[in-house]
Amino acid sequence: MSKFIGNQFMKVSLILSWIYLLGNIAVAQSGTIKPGVLWMDNNGNPIQAHGGGILKIKKTYYWFGEDRSKNNNPEMRYVACYSSKDLVHWTFRNKVIKTRDPENLGKGFILERPKVYYNRKNKVYIMYMHVDDSTYNLARVGVAVCDQVDGNYKYLKSFRPLGHESRDIGQFIDDDGTAYLIFEDRPYGFRIAKLSDDYLSVDKEVCLIPAHMEGGAIVHYNNLYYVIGSDLTGWAPNANKYATANLLSGPWSAFKDIAPSLTKTYGSQSTMLLKVVGRKKTTVVFMGDIWKPGAQWDSRYLWMPLDISQDKLWLPKPQYWKLDIKTGDTQLPKS
Repeated sequence: MSKFIGNQFMKVSLILSWIYLLGNIAVAQSGTIKPGVLWMDNNGNPIQAHGGGILKIKKTYYWFGEDRSKNNNPEMRYVACYSSKDLVHWTFRNKVIKTRDPENLGKGFILERPKVYYNRKNKVYIMYMHVDDSTYNLARVGVAVCDQVDGNYKYLKSFRPLGHESRDIGQFIDDDGTAYLIFEDRPYGFRIAKLSDDYLSVDKEVCLIPAHMEGGAIVHYNNLYYVIGSDLTGWAPNANKYATANLLSGPWSAFKDIAPSLTKTYGSQSTMLLKVVGRKKTTVVFMGDIWKPGAQWDSRYLWMPLDISQDKLWLPKPQYWKLDIKTGDTQLPKS
């Protein structure tokens, strides 16, 4: 290769490198959340945090969820943890749960919907999860603990909270820091219960909502409680609904659709309502899973800011949007 051609090649390579770098910077600065689009982590891998929940520690958000990667050992169950400062760009931290059958539950045992709490008193992280056998007849919550948020969690036990069946679970931490578990009790509805002081068990029931729903999620916004749930249709999407109450103990209003009924919540199912408190405003984010039962590793996520005021709650049509984590402002296309 001649010196001239070599220099020209180096210049072209340098220009291409700068274009690539600027392109990545533009993507990083865009801060765009894209519902239904494959969401990649810092390593370029699809985020595996299905049926998950988010815990904020200081200025960092930690997203935990079911890791259903295609190459996982089918005899094991996994929970992954990711971290983010802006809720858009996620760094893979660890597979915090890597377990074989923890209690001789049998082939096809279930470990779903992990939710992590931080107990400030004991300085320990406690994970709750739905644990079951393949027939869904065990209906228990499992508990695992760790002394660091993204460490390897130690499985402790499973139990039926207050003696009741528990399938889908959700978590809620009120503005005063009190921690609650939401769990589906198939014969009766779904229950809201306060955790014990050490978070390792359930202390007392706060409310039974006599609606046969799963995917329970709660947020406290402008002195009103909102609860969301989905119908019992298995993997198939349905019209998720919401109700409101002045007190967590109720009484709760009648349930209403959160989106046009025929859209079936745009193909998603609720997993958490995330409240982002900024300097200017508070945004409530609907976190939903778009399940693909035949290709669970490719299941997607639907995150959208809710239209929420007084006793009204509405999920807008999914579209690309931006979130300013510091101010709480959201930006959606004008159209």
